[in-house]
Amino acid sequence: MKAVLVEDKAYIRKALLHLLESLKADVEVIGECGSVKEAVVVTNACKPDLIFLDINLVDGSGFDFLDKTSHLDFKVIFITAYEEFALRALKAGAVDYLLKPVDAEELRAALEKVRKLSTDVQRKQITTAKQIWHKNDSTLVLSLSNSFQVIDVGELLFCESDKGYTSFYLSNGKKYMASRPIKEYEEQLEKVNFTRPHQSFMVNLKFIDKYDKSGTIYLKNGKEIPVSSRKKEAFLATFLRYNSL
Repeated sequence: MKAVLVEDKAYIRKALLHLLESLKADVEVIGECGSVKEAVVVTNACKPDLIFLDINLVDGSGFDFLDKTSHLDFKVIFITAYEEFALRALKAGAVDYLLKPVDAEELRAALEKVRKLSTDVQRKQITTAKQIWHKNDSTLVLSLSNSFQVIDVGELLFCESDKGYTSFYLSNGKKYMASRPIKEYEEQLEKVNFTRPHQSFMVNLKFIDKYDKSGTIYLKNGKEIPVSSRKKEAFLATFLRYNSL
């Protein structure tokens, strides 16, 4: 099988290449990509039989890539670091996936499974997974130090990032800290009226009381959020558009 690796971390692509070689898997990797945009171009040009597809990419999700290449005929093995909403979607759709770091025997099993599976059956599985993925936009499952916490994003006031950790502040006064950087939540939250006015913050637009033109957001609970100078123009456009709907 001719394969393309769609994964935004070069060291993970390199590790997967080594595993494929060590397994003598009869898989020829003909392309490597780190973004949705790049993957669409390469896949259209190369027409691979198989895509190793990361769920979260720098400019979108693996499902965004599949929407843009639905006219092509290839099989998919998903790659994910998440034991959260992404994994729930893949399991519910019965789609084959590999957890990072990829294990050699799990890779072997995934390849055996995907070889036996028709593309029509897999397309139906992926459609189910995609539907569940999008339904999960209304909740986040946070990986905490000793548990998984489900939160309603509609009750999330704001997120604050610090040294690779993200704190989530809810309207009921509760706070949770997850061991992932804020950028890993950005795409999902932006779909449900969140904005990122500063590198360290994401804010729920519905909880903004006012914006001071000097560069400060005031939330309805009194919390003040800074707006960075380079994001002022984009934030103001988003803020005014939201409040004019």
